Amino acid sequence: MAVLTVQQIGAPSTPTYALVTASDTVLADPSGLIYHIKNTSGSPTTVTFTDPGLTPSGSVATNPSFSCPATTGDRMYKLPNSLANSTGVITIGNSAPAAGVVCAVFRA
Repeated sequence: MAVLTVQQIGAPSTPTYALVTASDTVLADPSGLIYHIKNTSGSPTTVTFTDPGLTPSGSVATNPSFSCPATTGDRMYKLPNSLANSTGVITIGNSAPAAGVVCAVFRA
């Protein structure tokens, strides 16, 4: 499990990307966060966000997910603070961590 560093978008800068792991985490931010994944590997990957909430009837919530295609995949997802657990951590799962799959998190 890797803890991702939140990067500020502002003056021109070069973002830093990290290899994804099977389970990454990031601290929620009141300003909001944007998760960016790039996939140059030969296999698609599915990104799943753990939703710690419950439905109004008390059932486990559905975890939002999306697919990032192989070789030229490039996706962004706005992370709502509602995905944070009781300690303020958002958990991000990746189905196919590989050398060509990197991500970054930006403060909105």
